[in-house]
Amino acid sequence: MMFGLIAGNGQFPFLVVEGAKRAGQKLVVVAIKEETDKRIEKVADKVIWVGIGKLGKMLSFFKKEGVSKAIMAGQVKHVQIFSGALPDLKMLKMLWNLPRRNTDSLIGGIADAMAKEGIELIDSTYFIKDHLAQEGVLTKRKPNETEKGNIEYGLKIANEIARLDLGQTIIVRAKACVAIEAMEGTDATIKRAGELAKGKLTVVKVAKPNQDMRFDVPVVGVPTIKTMVEAGATCLCINANKTLTFDREEMIELADKNKICVVGVLNETN
Repeated sequence: MMFGLIAGNGQFPFLVVEGAKRAGQKLVVVAIKEETDKRIEKVADKVIWVGIGKLGKMLSFFKKEGVSKAIMAGQVKHVQIFSGALPDLKMLKMLWNLPRRNTDSLIGGIADAMAKEGIELIDSTYFIKDHLAQEGVLTKRKPNETEKGNIEYGLKIANEIARLDLGQTIIVRAKACVAIEAMEGTDATIKRAGELAKGKLTVVKVAKPNQDMRFDVPVVGVPTIKTMVEAGATCLCINANKTLTFDREEMIELADKNKICVVGVLNETN
């Protein structure tokens, strides 16, 4: 069986390539010119570069290579979609038929277009299940009473914005919402919160209700912790079994060094 990978930015696509190799599976890569790290060419067997909006070229490549199952891995910044890139006819047709243009609709539309060509979009964590966060406290330090209160409050708000497909992250201080994620991404949201109310911040990042594991799966890693340190955040709450943790050992070591607690919680809305 031939697998295809649609690679966005960051480390995620590289982990999928490594996971496929460990599983002994063949995999070809569609790299996004505006997003994908050029080093992908050094680790993948075959790569084609396409611009944002070139859905037809991507589908043609996958069909030529005999791909029957595909994975989306790595962020494609939402602002790229509205950057003025010219979509091809396949993409225009897909966009025209969408009821709205939020993340779920856009990627769902791409998944439908792939399905019509006999290509199934599958769980993005298919080859890297071992990177999903576990339930419980992942660091040496447990959340204190203030942080527990922030988490309880934050989960209610974060679940609601995730349900609305606005973002996955909110920043809380003293049971008050300091910042809400939109198109800018988690790290930018944490930085903004640090500018507004530096210190004693709790970061709550959740999966969407009934999270579709094929796309937009929450991700945290070393950069998340580094940004939290800069912003004065002391606690990170993530959804167990629904959040990918990259470079986990290094991430937890950095969190412990800076007395940041990281906790994985089961989310009843998921």
